[in-house]
Amino acid sequence: MTGTVYKSTGSWYVVKDDSGEIYQARIKGIFRMDKLTSTNPLAVGDKVAFEIENELEKSVMITEIFPRRNYINRKSPSHRLHHHIVASNLDQCVLFATLKEPRTSQGFIDRFLVAAESYQIPAIVVFNKFDIYQDKEMEKFEVMRSNYEAVGYKVLKISVKEKTGLSEVMSLLNKKSTLISGHSGVGKSSFINYLLPDLALRTKDVSGWSGKGLHTTTFAEMFDLPEGGCIIDTPGIREFGLVDIEKTELSHYFPEMRQFLHLCQFNNCLHFNEQDCAVKEAVEKEIISIDRYVSYLTIMETIETKTY
Repeated sequence: MTGTVYKSTGSWYVVKDDSGEIYQARIKGIFRMDKLTSTNPLAVGDKVAFEIENELEKSVMITEIFPRRNYINRKSPSHRLHHHIVASNLDQCVLFATLKEPRTSQGFIDRFLVAAESYQIPAIVVFNKFDIYQDKEMEKFEVMRSNYEAVGYKVLKISVKEKTGLSEVMSLLNKKSTLISGHSGVGKSSFINYLLPDLALRTKDVSGWSGKGLHTTTFAEMFDLPEGGCIIDTPGIREFGLVDIEKTELSHYFPEMRQFLHLCQFNNCLHFNEQDCAVKEAVEKEIISIDRYVSYLTIMETIETKTY
């Protein structure tokens, strides 16, 4: 039998077969013995083969993981040499961000977009809590929207609380497999409750003393949409550490830089302090946003040079 992983706790899984039946599943020990650097051998969205263990209790054993079309991963927060697969077999990803209560930094957004670019997964940035933005946040939003839209990203503004702007986001989810991610407290669960009110996902206010969101989603989980397609809700992410990206590759995942890469004097140009760098020249001419360039340099500093 075959099906799709709908929920992962790290030790057991929920699998839905091709006819819609739900099973509790575990995996064969062989998967844990594979030389994987991932902290989770199985991710939500994976297509799998399984065998019935107990028909009455609807428990199954997963025997095979089919090749992934794509996936989003990030550095494991508990082990710097390992990565964690957030979700697989995606059509797109939606990053929920806020400029207040809590504030999502541009660095976090850019790291997420780099991860999506590296696996050629279209990304959309949705700024929530528009109802509490004041002039400072509005000005910041307009600058960020202009910068991201200029390089091809769709940027939307919504207020889940006021129920404004939600229809456009919903239309983008139709008949697609979509990862929904972001910091805790940015309104992911509230948005999903609006989409699927019968779920009644837990939501919490932002922590008053820290300004950071409180975790509500504990495990990644997939939900089917009434009009077709599905969404994958993920636990709130404080940091998004990139993996498997070389310093010489990073500029390829900034769309605005690609057209200038072949114009640099050096093939291995890192666009930092090299002479005759076309990327730096484009920044000076304001063709490339200085904010995005600063993000690029900041990310570059966090990439470890591999030794062989």
